[in-house]
Amino acid sequence: MTAKEKLRRLVDGLSEQEAEAALVLVERREDPMLRALAAAPTDDEPSSPEEDESASAAQGAYRRGGAVSAHELKRELGLD
Repeated sequence: MTAKEKLRRLVDGLSEQEAEAALVLVERREDPMLRALAAAPTDDEPSSPEEDESASAAQGAYRRGGAVSAHELKRELGLD
């Protein structure tokens, strides 16, 4: 049995909800940005003390509920 035949057999056994989730994964391979990110080298450059301080402050704000949702950000930027 070929890989495609095995895949078809597995897909036939998926629920509609499982098929939708699998479709998202398969469609992502067509996205050039996601392909570029997957191919990008790991960032192994050490962060500076300023970057560490900024990241720590941002994490603290997030924990205190200071995060802005994507919808809110779009609205604030007039992109809605």
